[in-house]
Amino acid sequence: MTERPSGRAFDQLRDVQLETGVSKYAEGSCLAKFGDTHVLCTASIDAGTPRWLKGTGLGWVTAEYGMLPRATHSRMDREAARGKQSGRTQEILRAITDRKAMGERQVKLDCDVIQADGGTRTAAITGSYVALHLAFGSLVKLGALESVPLLGSIAAISCGIWEGAPVLDLDYAEDSACQTDSNFVLTGTGGIVEIQATAEQEPFQESEFDELLRLARKGIGELTLLQNAALGLG
Repeated sequence: MTERPSGRAFDQLRDVQLETGVSKYAEGSCLAKFGDTHVLCTASIDAGTPRWLKGTGLGWVTAEYGMLPRATHSRMDREAARGKQSGRTQEILRAITDRKAMGERQVKLDCDVIQADGGTRTAAITGSYVALHLAFGSLVKLGALESVPLLGSIAAISCGIWEGAPVLDLDYAEDSACQTDSNFVLTGTGGIVEIQATAEQEPFQESEFDELLRLARKGIGELTLLQNAALGLG
């Protein structure tokens, strides 16, 4: 196998840092750094729920994702300036949220890519879980909730086939030239929430997909430990 551009082993994550408490006003916040990809994730609590949920006893979790104009090599227009916000919304975190236990309130997650070097969406999901947990924790401290209404943890990582070999956690140099690109969203116990896999060139084989999934499970396991450490969960 050709050496990866970063010099990392094929199954090695970039240097990952999950910094909490980076926003003065948000109920929960996390700056997720995956190498040179930096995503600010904030969680805001709204006492109300969407109209269609009123009286159901269920809460709601939603998220928005977008890039700042100079997050990439050349400046992009702000999404709002294009007439509408395209920002890819995330509904993934509902998969591990006990919406009845959280009560009729809403948590809105905002994921802003400050700097992009591949894997921005997966970094956003990983950091969003930390921000969401912290936001719920703030309600517990206030006595509004008895416990954090999360059924588990969730994280995401990219894998791909680059120069003919399966690799973990693609940076831009690999993502832009890989033969196969995939994103895995898994729970801390290995449950599958979402998988996206695309052959950028020729079709890939089931055996190659199995290896990508194995790499993803390894990476998610390491990210789960980092999330727990950031949250002080031991």
